[in-house]
Amino acid sequence: MLEWAEVPFEIVVVPTDENYPATISVEEVPVFIARNKALAVKEKVSEYAVVLAADTIVVLNNRIIGKPTDKDDAIAILSALSGQKHKVITGVVIKEREKEIAFSDITEVQFHSLTAEQIIFYVDKYKPYDKAGAYAIQEWIGVTGIQSISGDFYNVMGLPVSRVVQALAAL
Repeated sequence: MLEWAEVPFEIVVVPTDENYPATISVEEVPVFIARNKALAVKEKVSEYAVVLAADTIVVLNNRIIGKPTDKDDAIAILSALSGQKHKVITGVVIKEREKEIAFSDITEVQFHSLTAEQIIFYVDKYKPYDKAGAYAIQEWIGVTGIQSISGDFYNVMGLPVSRVVQALAAL
């Protein structure tokens, strides 16, 4: 998505703990995790590098829905999302030396009621085991299963690009 926005970047992956304190609100969780990712990467790159880190969560009835552990879990997650409205929250942290910009973006997604056959087809074909909420909006299920969204489409893909570009410009 940054390529589409013509933002030059380099990917640096550093394994990061994605646990968070039970005392923070659901809305704070993705920013907390993104900040930990940014700090971990900042230790590995030049002090002058701008670091952008993000984390996306899916929230149904104020409960965070993580990545599915297996096929049965993916089916259970999508069955729970079927016919329901949920939130996708992406936390973003941008660090440049001592400066930090941190924010989250919330998009509401309404699924159509999905049949068991549709859910199984999607899970078998697309194997969404690395996706929060067990789906990717840019895949088949997004085209056929989502009734509406309110907010930034790209946030559901994992990065509210226009806000990121604005924040980078503000630095």
